[in-house]
Amino acid sequence: MLKPASKTPISAILMGEIIAETQWPGGGFSILPCSRDGADLFTTDERFKLLSFTGSPEVGWGLKAKAGKKRVVLELGGNAGCIVDQDADIDYAVTRLSVGAFYQSGQSCISVQRIMVHRDLYGPLKDRLVAAALSLKMGDPMSEDTFLGPIISEEEARRIESWVNDAVARGAKVLCGGNRRGVLFEATLLEDVPDDCAVICREVFGPVAVIESFTDFSAACRRINAGSYGLQAGVFTKNMDHAFAAWNDLEVGGVVINDVPSFRVDNMPYGGVKDSGLGREGVRFAIEEMTELRLLVLAKVGQIK
Repeated sequence: MLKPASKTPISAILMGEIIAETQWPGGGFSILPCSRDGADLFTTDERFKLLSFTGSPEVGWGLKAKAGKKRVVLELGGNAGCIVDQDADIDYAVTRLSVGAFYQSGQSCISVQRIMVHRDLYGPLKDRLVAAALSLKMGDPMSEDTFLGPIISEEEARRIESWVNDAVARGAKVLCGGNRRGVLFEATLLEDVPDDCAVICREVFGPVAVIESFTDFSAACRRINAGSYGLQAGVFTKNMDHAFAAWNDLEVGGVVINDVPSFRVDNMPYGGVKDSGLGREGVRFAIEEMTELRLLVLAKVGQIK
């Protein structure tokens, strides 16, 4: 039983139409567009043995508390961090960061939100990233050359605007963007943002990224860990010691070396720790989450027939 997000049901309905044309057993898959309140029975009805939810931490952990004896898989988003080490290829990093931070107008659970750049590269990388962000066309998503389409609703666009304005009021500097036009929001890059601003410590879910410099790689990893989320992180480096240090030290479900944390393919185990959720998606790993492991022991006593 699939309940799509209330504001985006069409893709789920199209998937249902495709499945209906296959040999899938009748009644084996159902799609029920409804409000969040209308889906409460999914959480409490004992006929459903597993609850898988993608959404906000507030809703996800609340559903888990109501789920009783069910298995629960939660993907609750994040504020993905990305480290650009001293020896990284600046041009490649900028190309990938501009995509990771602004594709889908930042409306991705693994959109790049926090960018940490070694001090030796900070100036040139910042300038190139600003130039890349300014080159992205914003407008009609049906136009092939549009990169930044609309935010899901004007309410959400206003929220993003208010978070950016709050950071600026508290001393942050807007390097580019920061403006809203209805449901459209510009590709925005901020620096000097206080740690407790929402654009750092919460999930923006919009085309907004924060950039800062570091001198010590271990300290950069600690900065990534300081947040309450832990979905995925990216590290651009040619230093294998740093690559494995990131793997060992970063408190996230996945570490992506020499690419953005926005990288994902369906056959990888995808999921997070801390407020980002529990359990893993990805074909094999989703099947494992939905499988009850059972054991049969046969003790040999005489002749078994």
